[in-house]
Amino acid sequence: MSTETNLSGKNDEKETNTAIPSNFIETIIKEDKEKKSDFNVHTRFPPEPNGYLHIGHAKSICLNFGLALKYNGLCNLRFDDTNPSKEDTEYVDSIKEDIRWLGFSWDDRLFYASDYFNEMYDFAVRLIEKDKAFVCDLTAEQMREYRGTLTEPGKESPYRNRSVEENLKLFQEMKDGKFAEGAKVLRAKIDMASPNLNLRDPVLYRIMKTHHHRTGDNWVIYPMYDFAHPISDSLEEITYSVCTLEFEAHRPLYNWVIENLEIFPSRQYEFSRLNLTNTVMSKRYLRQFVEEGKVNGWDDPRMPTISGLRRRGVTPEAVRDFCDRIGVARSNSIVDFALLEHCIREDLSPKALRVMAVLRPLKVIIENYPKDKVEDLIAENNPENPDMGTRTIPFSREIYIEQEDFNENPPKKFFRLSPENEVRLKHAYVIKCEEVIKDEKTGEIIEVRCTYDPDSKSGTGPLNRKVKGVLHWVSKNHAVKAEARLYEHLLIESEEAETEDGDNGLINKLNPNSLEVLECYVEPSLQEASTEDRFQFIRNAYFALDPVDSSKDKLVFNRIVSLKSSWKPE
Repeated sequence: MSTETNLSGKNDEKETNTAIPSNFIETIIKEDKEKKSDFNVHTRFPPEPNGYLHIGHAKSICLNFGLALKYNGLCNLRFDDTNPSKEDTEYVDSIKEDIRWLGFSWDDRLFYASDYFNEMYDFAVRLIEKDKAFVCDLTAEQMREYRGTLTEPGKESPYRNRSVEENLKLFQEMKDGKFAEGAKVLRAKIDMASPNLNLRDPVLYRIMKTHHHRTGDNWVIYPMYDFAHPISDSLEEITYSVCTLEFEAHRPLYNWVIENLEIFPSRQYEFSRLNLTNTVMSKRYLRQFVEEGKVNGWDDPRMPTISGLRRRGVTPEAVRDFCDRIGVARSNSIVDFALLEHCIREDLSPKALRVMAVLRPLKVIIENYPKDKVEDLIAENNPENPDMGTRTIPFSREIYIEQEDFNENPPKKFFRLSPENEVRLKHAYVIKCEEVIKDEKTGEIIEVRCTYDPDSKSGTGPLNRKVKGVLHWVSKNHAVKAEARLYEHLLIESEEAETEDGDNGLINKLNPNSLEVLECYVEPSLQEASTEDRFQFIRNAYFALDPVDSSKDKLVFNRIVSLKSSWKPE
């Protein structure tokens, strides 16, 4: 069974996924099913096509598609394309790719809010006819003044008591493009004294003379989200409209629209959004980073976007595992980024090929090894998974080791290479440092001369000498030059926060050391690496081939995650 089929939004009883932990939404679903056995679970994922999706959206994707999967229901993909000034088909395509990559399918249930523009207009007319909506001439600034505060009621618009006939005529003229942007809006007629500011005669339609990526120039008025959202849910007969907590105060307006239009009673439920330490979770800021060149596009591996995680080498299995572990709650909290890294390691450990790569090379000459000799040594591909087999790696007189694996004046408990000290080369021999060669001008160590014990080959003969240190290495004449990109957190501070600096608040908190690029050497087997492969560079980190910048002539590896975990279960 393919991954996409197994994780699609529609499945038979045998494919029901029981791995998703129970949450309060599932409790509601179970109660609904007890009341009515044939009650259908129908969810939707409704992204705005105004940017790339991030890890927070992955939580919503897994929740909505996962609920449909677990309860043998349906999940729609619906683009909320009601603001053409910020939307683009590039974002539509990227969102589709992200959902497929995560392993989910919307089958034939792809919709757009723009599919319902005609119906939404007719519903707006219905509200006017019921004297539940009116055309208002107040400017945006005036509406803010009239709105009131949390402690003071608002004032009614002087245009609130226009006749139904006049409102119908003006709304038709708005649709026909007879007014300038900002000249008029259509507002609901609810309660300017409501303690919920969202119910103080909210705007339902505004004039926007902007080309739409799907409807072209057919419309010059566009519905607001709070009007379009419940109508779209109702038309698609969504039974569980799941959104994040910031929309909780909007739920009364959601219900008001449905009740006053007397349409299918979709219900809205709110859950906590995902907040990650050291991570920006706002599309506004992420777009700013891209547009100002702070990162190299939406798929920069430092970005928390799904495309950035994918390019970095993170697997969809790791992301789904992370989303399952953090669960679904009603109160906001901050998740440690270390948990995501833990999930990535857990996924990669049994499947990643163990290979040798030297990131910061130091030349070593084994003086008593024959100059022209080359040995093919046997190395396991993954000690956790013997089925992954073995490979051969070349060994010769001149090799590279890591600079940090040699110390001329070692501290206590330094078990790596140092003068007169012995170490084992992984899969190879025991070597001993005999001489250190330095640059005459700078004093920098440029070469280490060693000898080896020909009877100490790994896997053969008695290992009669205790050697604590084991180093990775690559043969100098066989190694492949590559580029290694080491990524750190994009933000210096652990928590995302808007500051008094306004839009520059997070810009000023960007980590200047979030990317380090190294010229390195990797074992020759990596010359045949593909973007589907995942590697553990032994004693370094997990890496993957960059799918954008790599070529046969230039190997570029992205560090996915380090080997050591700082995450501890609570």
